[in-house]
Amino acid sequence: MKVTIDQDSGYCFGVEYAIRMAEDAMEESGKLYCLGDIVHNDMEVKRLYNKGLRVINHEDLKHLNDCKVLIRAHGEPPETYRIAMENNIELIDASCPVVLKLQNRVKNAHDKMCTDKGQIVIYGKKGHAEVTGLDGQTNGNAIIVMDESDLEKIDFKRPVTLFSQTTKSTTGFYDIKEKIENRLKQAQADLKEEKSASFNANDSICRQVSNREPKLNEFSKQHDVVLFVSGKKSSNGKALYQVCKAQNPNSYFVENEEEIDPLWFEGQKTVGICGATSTPMWLMEKVKKFVENIEHESLLSC
Repeated sequence: MKVTIDQDSGYCFGVEYAIRMAEDAMEESGKLYCLGDIVHNDMEVKRLYNKGLRVINHEDLKHLNDCKVLIRAHGEPPETYRIAMENNIELIDASCPVVLKLQNRVKNAHDKMCTDKGQIVIYGKKGHAEVTGLDGQTNGNAIIVMDESDLEKIDFKRPVTLFSQTTKSTTGFYDIKEKIENRLKQAQADLKEEKSASFNANDSICRQVSNREPKLNEFSKQHDVVLFVSGKKSSNGKALYQVCKAQNPNSYFVENEEEIDPLWFEGQKTVGICGATSTPMWLMEKVKKFVENIEHESLLSC
């Protein structure tokens, strides 16, 4: 049985950069606080915990003083920086450059929309760290949408500017974009006006993330069985797994090698291993060795 790891899977630039910054800081001081899980993968969080990384939440941050705190790739709202300054906390800012650029775009759009009485709409998961950071650029006034039912929050008689969480599906984004356009046209018809309220849609999805969809499509077709390795808290992982499943019904979502069922490989010749942007390569390598060992033990028993 041939077992292959997808070389396009694994950490995106932003996550890799954040982890490298965390490890460098811990080499100097031995201990470092991180605002939220540095990555949505429990195995990697545990590895870094053993090196001295301690995860805190925003409430914890308010009670810390004179220490170092890492901001992970997801970015943070302005309030976090204000608290850090007041408490003499040194921030090690590992915000992804793509996220920082988007934060700036959202803030500029919000400042303009305040004049035009418009609305900032963000296609993303409410409560997700990146979305919270983006919403912070609007002073908490952004409208967060995930599906059609959330569109009821939008006033379609007023201008709309749409952005997306960087790790969302491009298909999902363009679907929600089309639904907003249709609602705006309907509002125009209902009011019998000559033109609908202005609509500005910004595809702000990270291309390093979105480009993985077509590559995973091909990778999934090339193997009899696909093991998608990801933390269960990863939104990106859930979305990319569905891409694999759609192309290959013999696709399985596993957090680590302990969740693998040897029966999945009976009569199969090729196994493909892939993962989310938050999946470390060392974990996929571990899964690969486990699968190869299943076959080795099977041959010995014969």
